[in-house]
Amino acid sequence: MDKMLIDSLGDITITNDGATILDEMDIQHPIGKLLVEISKTQDDEVGDGTTTAVILAGALLEEAEKLLDKNIHPTVVVSGFKKALDVATEHLKKIAVPVKRDDVATLKKVASTAMHGKISETVKDYFAELAVKAMLQVAEERNGEWVADLDNVQIVKKHGGALEDTQLVYGIVIDKEVVHAAMPKRVVNAKIALLDAPLEVEKPEIDAEIRINDPPNQIRAFLDEEENILKSYVDKFKALGVNAVFTTKGIDDMAQYYLAKAGILAVRRVKRSDIEKLVRATGGRLVTNIEDMTEADLGFAGLVEERRVGDEKMVFVEQCKNPKAVSILIRGGFERLVDEAERNLTDALSVVSDVIEEPYVLPGGGAPEMEVAKVVRQFAAKVSGREQYAVEAFANAVEVIPKTLAENAGLDAVDVLTELRHIHESKEDGWKYGINAFTGKVADMWSLDVIEPLTVKLQALKAAVEAATMVLRIDEIIAASKIESEKKEEEKKEGEESKSGGSSSSFE
Repeated sequence: MDKMLIDSLGDITITNDGATILDEMDIQHPIGKLLVEISKTQDDEVGDGTTTAVILAGALLEEAEKLLDKNIHPTVVVSGFKKALDVATEHLKKIAVPVKRDDVATLKKVASTAMHGKISETVKDYFAELAVKAMLQVAEERNGEWVADLDNVQIVKKHGGALEDTQLVYGIVIDKEVVHAAMPKRVVNAKIALLDAPLEVEKPEIDAEIRINDPPNQIRAFLDEEENILKSYVDKFKALGVNAVFTTKGIDDMAQYYLAKAGILAVRRVKRSDIEKLVRATGGRLVTNIEDMTEADLGFAGLVEERRVGDEKMVFVEQCKNPKAVSILIRGGFERLVDEAERNLTDALSVVSDVIEEPYVLPGGGAPEMEVAKVVRQFAAKVSGREQYAVEAFANAVEVIPKTLAENAGLDAVDVLTELRHIHESKEDGWKYGINAFTGKVADMWSLDVIEPLTVKLQALKAAVEAATMVLRIDEIIAASKIESEKKEEEKKEGEESKSGGSSSSFE
């Protein structure tokens, strides 16, 4: 189910995204804050599995508490957890299924799984397709390794329309309008100049004084010179065949007039991040000095057009040849829905990126966790001493994931776990079996297309164990008093000054 979060200003967030809920919650307890850190790290590293990591950490601490009550020392528990984690990691890598980076069907299944049970459930197949197309477009090989950077997928949100109206643009959407009414609103086969320089005459950095003997003529000469500088910029664009200009800085009224006269579309004050994406999409270069610009610096797009989206105008730069940055324009009935759709789509993009960079997948639905629990229990039998209890505790804790899935689906967790354990122990392909939340039965997750990236599972396990370890190693919470002592020092100084008869301090 979704949660409604209301902040101190009364702003509402409706979501069931674990990372967002924890980030928005007003948490006071220091250990609670530590768990929020895990979710943030999980989200930054792999983009999914935040709830898994936090629930796992909680379960590990719960199991550890039982061991501490039996007088088992925290360092023994930590050591057992570390050994169990190594066994779990090794086994998951062993059962993970390799996939091809361009296997669109599998990537779509992975993206769909990440959006299960979320607000965009109705359009998850369509969103999954958009996510796969976007990530495959921006993925590239660097030094023999594949990189699929989420920063190269620009997400633009505009409420209005329906979720189905969300579209992938093979180029970039700039949330600005064309700067002058007389400029063309549509340019086909655009040669694009990308500038990090103003199209205006800049004021000098230091104040300068100029003495004028012949006011009318000399002032006119000044103004004419300014005009000539701006006209020379536009002439340079015309000579290079530029018909669209994007700049991060301003465009002077006079420059706008000359650009419009030359039939050049121009957009000013483009965000730095957007202009960098335009560089990747159009194949152009960012120019800081207009006079040095050459034809090699220009980018290309099949179409640059200003369109009205909802109640605002935006400039679409699309039909680029082989864009290494793309845009997804999310539409939806109202603002909250669009925000949650963005979170869902980001999850889908993240997991697709994970698989492109590390092409191994596992079945979902609690199957990997049950498999880990089985293997760790077998390993526990070989561990001597008190650590054996900690290794077994790890196995019990990992089962919290299928247990939570069962409870969320309204099932009896004990029955489901018993059946899962039996299948994982007795069947050769038992590692594929997890919970089908819709039927309430234990089923082969692989055949149901419930697939998750290996990296998400590994990161969640590591993060949970590291957090539990850190908490277990704390034996006291002490209020830090550095700020308080500084205050006392200041008060002491003031007191001494007033004693020595300083009139200012007594006045204060």
